[in-house]
This record gives sequence, C-alpha cells and structure tokens, in this order.
Amino acid sequence: MNKIQKLFSAHHHHAQSLDLTKDSIVKGMIRFAIPLFLGQLLQQFYNMADAWVVGNFADNDAFAAVSSGGSLTFLIIGFFNGIAIGGGVIISRYFGAKDSEMVQRSIHTNFLFGILASVLATAAGLAFIPGLLKVMKTPASVMPHSLMYFRIYFAGVCTVILYNICMSIMRALGDSLHPLYYLILSSLVNVALDLLFVAGFRWGVMGAALATVLAQGLSVILCLIRMCREPDETTRLDFRKLHFDRDVMAQVISQGLPTGVQNAVISVGNIVIQSNINAFGAYAISGHGAYAKIEGFVFLPIMSMSMVLPTFISQNLGAGEHTRAKKGAAFGVLSGMVLAELIGVIFYLWAPYALRFFVNSLEAVQYGMIHSRVVAPFFFLLAFSHCAAGVMRGCGKAFVPMLTMLLFWCGVRILYVTMAVKVFPVFQTVSWAYPLTWTLSSVTFLIALLKMDWVHAFEKSDR
Repeated sequence: MNKIQKLFSAHHHHAQSLDLTKDSIVKGMIRFAIPLFLGQLLQQFYNMADAWVVGNFADNDAFAAVSSGGSLTFLIIGFFNGIAIGGGVIISRYFGAKDSEMVQRSIHTNFLFGILASVLATAAGLAFIPGLLKVMKTPASVMPHSLMYFRIYFAGVCTVILYNICMSIMRALGDSLHPLYYLILSSLVNVALDLLFVAGFRWGVMGAALATVLAQGLSVILCLIRMCREPDETTRLDFRKLHFDRDVMAQVISQGLPTGVQNAVISVGNIVIQSNINAFGAYAISGHGAYAKIEGFVFLPIMSMSMVLPTFISQNLGAGEHTRAKKGAAFGVLSGMVLAELIGVIFYLWAPYALRFFVNSLEAVQYGMIHSRVVAPFFFLLAFSHCAAGVMRGCGKAFVPMLTMLLFWCGVRILYVTMAVKVFPVFQTVSWAYPLTWTLSSVTFLIALLKMDWVHAFEKSDR
C-alpha cells in the first residue's frame, strides 16, 4: 500500500508542472503524452456518445446535421485554438528558461485573450453559420436541424474556447494530468445530459447542443478553480493581474496566428470536400460522418505526439538543450508514424464492423467503406505531417507548417476535388484528395527539417 501511496504522491507532485528538460527523453515524453492521449480518447468517446444518442434516438436528418457540422465548428474554434497553442509555446519557453516574471505575464495575457476570443467567436458563429450552411449545399431536410444545433452551440461557444485556453496554459507548464481529470468529468456529464435531453425529453439536436455547452461549462469552472488556487505564485492565475502585455501578445500572435490560420484554412478545404460529399446525398453524409467518428481514434496517437512535441521542444530550446531537443523530435516523429500505420492496418480490416456501430443503413456503410479503404493505408504520412508541424511550432517556426498546409491541405485539395469530380464523378474521387495532399505535405516537411537549422531558431529570433 505504501508503494502505491508513494507512487501516487510522486505522480501528484509531477502533475503540478513537468520539467521536460531533465531525465530520460522517452520517459518524459511518454509521461506527458499519456494524459494527452487519454484526454483525446475520451474526447472521442464523448463525440461518439453524442453521435450514438442522436443516431439512435433522433432521425437520419438530425444525425446528418450533427455529424456534418464538425468542419464548420472547427473553422471558428480551430482558429482560436491555434492561437492558444502559440500562447502555450511562449509560456513553455519562459518556463524552460526559469523566467518567472515572463511566465506570469504570459499566463495572464493568454487568459485575457481567451475572454476576447470568446466574444469574437460567438459573434462570428451566429453571423456566418446560416450562410456557410447554404454554401455547403446542406440538404433541405437537414437544414433546420443544422441551424438549431449551431445557434445553441455558438451561443455557448465561450465555454469551449476558455476551456482550450486553460488547457493550453496548464500543458505549457507541463501539467497534462488535471485537464484529463476535468475532461473525464465533463464527458460523463455530457453523456448523462445527452441521454436526458435527447433520449428522455426527445429534444433532438437542440438537446445534443445544450448537453455539449453545459458539460464544457463545467470543465471551465473546474480549470479556473485549479488555476486560481495554484500553490506556486509564478503559475497562479489572479484576475486582478489580468492585462494585455504588448510584448507577450505580439509573441503569441506571431507564434499562434499561423497555427490558427492553418486550422481555419484546413477547415475551409474540408468544407469544400464536405460540400462535394453532400452532393452525393444524405447517405453519403452519414457514411462519411460515421467514418470521421472512427478516424478520430486513428488520430489519437498522432495528435498526442504532435501536442507533446511543441512543449518538449520549446522547453528544451528555452533551456539551451539542443541535442536533447533533436533526439526528442526524432523519437516523437517516428513513434507517431509507426502507431498511426498500425492503427491504419487494423482499421482497413475492421472498417465494415466499425461503421455499422454508427449507421444502420447499408447504403451509408458502403460510402464509409469506400472512403476507409482509400485513406487507411496512408495514415503514416498524415502522422509525419502533423508531428513535423509540431517540431516546427516548438522552435517558433509556425509559419512553415502554415504555408505547407495552406498550399496543399487547402489549395491543392480544393483544386483537385473541384476538377477531378467533374472528370470522375464517383465517391472514390473525393476520398483520394487526402492521401494525395498528405504525400505532398510530408515531402515538403522532410525537406524543410533537413535544410533548416531549427535547433537554433530561438537564438536567431532574439538577435
């Protein structure tokens, strides 16, 4: 028993903030990655539960409304989340360099930005969504459901953004454990509210949107309590100290804006692809929506590694540990690729069974199958692109991934889909957009990493 207690207290001590500039590289990265992985896994289950309740207790149109909305919500939220990631890189760098004054300033500036971003996102969501749904060729039967869902979602979007800001601050300080606890709790609350509102009260998409907003609201409250009660004054959030530090905000924008633009731009590419999918009818939407839910699991090891890398690299470069940063980058990229490909193989074999969990209609399963068989063998390229982008962000070169993704994941994707579907009007044509653009971005990243002196990027920017 004593051993268990010791282990727990050791883990709890580490949970406050993890210094990734000391001890074993692999152990440190894995220790930081596991809570991130579990958090992401939970997020998937949470999205799945949402989809399962709507898919089983509401009609196909309601399911299509909730499942096709992912690219739209990500367009607005992804932009602000990207800036939050930039803020995290700045905090990690000062935390690695042991500069308490700048850590303080960075935390408070980031949080204040989160409040401002919430207001902007609410306004943008409510103003633009109806128009965007029309542009996306949303079928007439699905439209009222989609409008209802998004109006409620964006009315409460401040909960989603503030949670992401709080999470990025905690992770930058090496605490990936507490965000996980709050996610577990909010996921359970979300599923309970889903069952109550959608299955019990029969509120359909309105119930699903309300459940999401209320559950996210709970996790924000928990994050704030934790951050305001932080024992170490350097990392504590104090509402009296909230003010915009120009210097910090300029750094956050220069680091985070490229990632934010990149997220938004990828979403634009995906919205164009989604509108091409929508043109194949409601079954194609549901089949692709079911695939997207499963792909979320494929993404888990990739996303976890690409989230560890910026924190690991910026803490180590901040502390002047160049060789350590290199070794960590190599381990992160390779392990992300191997894991992604393993999952890709399993998914390729199991796709028909997995899709049936979400959609009952045979037509929808067929569409999901077509898509899965085209993209699953190429998951290792997707992993390489994301992990290489994580390395670039960690050394402060966020514009390289932005340009690469802008060019390939948005420009080439849109060009390809628009032209190719006219020549080959089959569903496979849309699916090939992904392996094609993953290959192009991976080659570009490989050349950039080999040619660039990214290890000394911070020193050069300070000169």
